[in-house]
Amino acid sequence: MELVDMARIEAAVRLLAPVIRRTPLVASRVLSERAGAEVWLKCENLQRTGSFKPRGAYHRIANLPEEARSRGVVAASAGNHAQGVAWSAASLGIESTVFMPIGASLPKLMATKAYGAQVRQVGETIDESLDAVLDFADRTGATLIHPFDHPDIVAGQATVGVEILEQLPEVGTVLVPTGGGGLLAGVAIACKHLAPRVRVIGVQAAEAAAWPDSLAAGRPVRVDRMSTMADGIAVGQPGAVPFAHVAEYVSAIVTVDEEALSQALLLCLERAKLIVEPAGAAAVAALMSRAPEELDLRGPVCAILSGGNIDPLLLTRVIGHGLSAAGRYLAVRVTISDRPGALGALLAVIGKTAASVVDVAHARTGTWLAVDEVEVSLTLETRGPTHRDDVLTALSNAGYIVRVSD
Repeated sequence: MELVDMARIEAAVRLLAPVIRRTPLVASRVLSERAGAEVWLKCENLQRTGSFKPRGAYHRIANLPEEARSRGVVAASAGNHAQGVAWSAASLGIESTVFMPIGASLPKLMATKAYGAQVRQVGETIDESLDAVLDFADRTGATLIHPFDHPDIVAGQATVGVEILEQLPEVGTVLVPTGGGGLLAGVAIACKHLAPRVRVIGVQAAEAAAWPDSLAAGRPVRVDRMSTMADGIAVGQPGAVPFAHVAEYVSAIVTVDEEALSQALLLCLERAKLIVEPAGAAAVAALMSRAPEELDLRGPVCAILSGGNIDPLLLTRVIGHGLSAAGRYLAVRVTISDRPGALGALLAVIGKTAASVVDVAHARTGTWLAVDEVEVSLTLETRGPTHRDDVLTALSNAGYIVRVSD
């Protein structure tokens, strides 16, 4: 396979300059302290449509011949690529149809329609939606705008890497959220040609990690199952075009679990004041959950925030999960006797620990309860893992049997 060269990337830079935002680099003191090196965040969550995707989509569509433009374009996406294609096509005066999984988030669905695309919901995963797209393209002659598996897409995404090298010429490591591999491949190509010293690391969600097995096999391999909050990088099989570049140029691929993703999202929100979706926070999750020595970081470090399109309902759940994982949120169930003063005694123990009670609920029915017992469900705010453990110890020392809720 012919690899994407710098001439193609430079052409993408020129084409995209008038229409794509040059997103900022933001320094992160808290991540710098963790990593032992200067850390910067590349804020593609502030890009048009809320992610890096319009770079590749616009570049691909703009390069279509006039005859192909007249037949329109079609794409499959869980959200970010959908919005990128819809916005790009509308900007270029071309009709677009987008197939989205049935479970796609409502904000991404509505935004895609608002950008002008005809939206059809098919399948449970992006791969099933892509199968429907191929059939649609065969029947209508519309051009498939693949999320990642085309040289023009990779070249467009490579402009992220070009910008990083212009904004932070001394950068030593770039961490890239990774699904199908278009962004990772593009950034790696740019770094390979412009600054070969730079270490490029792809970051996948552990519950949707097709890249480690694919690289081990020497070819794209489909993962059997995926179950992650990071829907933007939940891709069952890497693309052939990205694979050829990633295998050649990328230093390492690492994975992060759901707990790390939720904590990374919370850190971006609290400390950087940036709203990021779980997939977009994957690079930050790697910096938070893995030792600098394990990542072999070479500073300065740049973590790409690839997208910020998150459903507010999911954001609420992820924040709760992140608070719990960080030891700042504790939900417990405690059985006490059903007599006056018993609840007050329980709360007095908690009060001495300085934990803050958020919510209290009683349950007097349940096969596990004796006639004279009540189960109390408590939601508490704590100040971190140590304080959380102190609260549990205090309850245990007071004679209570405590069940920690997920």
